[in-house]
Amino acid sequence: MRLHELNKLKTKSKKRLGRGLGSGKGKTAGRGSKGQKARGKIPATFTGTPALFKKLPLRRGKGNPKIPAKVIPLSLSKLNEFRENVTVDMQKLIDQGIIKAKDVRRGVKVVAGGEVSKALILELAVSKEARQQIEKRGGKVR
Repeated sequence: MRLHELNKLKTKSKKRLGRGLGSGKGKTAGRGSKGQKARGKIPATFTGTPALFKKLPLRRGKGNPKIPAKVIPLSLSKLNEFRENVTVDMQKLIDQGIIKAKDVRRGVKVVAGGEVSKALILELAVSKEARQQIEKRGGKVR
């Protein structure tokens, strides 16, 4: 058996870098000399601009709950635009132009600001004092 008659190995072991000058891949280990690429690793996602999470605002607290929007107060005097014994709900307030459609998400609460002069049926959140005034006029709160 001679050296050239041996079967070739299926996998050749890879060249180990930085193992002495005589190894062929010593000293700079195939990285050239100096510069950013010769030193540490550059992340694959490196673009030179701030990372996406750095551009976003800081969100604090566990789970980052959004600060709930406050309910829109609606004074009783605004309800005088409606006719007697009409059912007043969110949609009627939007149609009448008293509130905006986007405010429905925040919610509306009727508060005792001014006087109501008619008996109305309300399907809205109402404060205690506003409820008393509505019921005193013969209206209802559902």
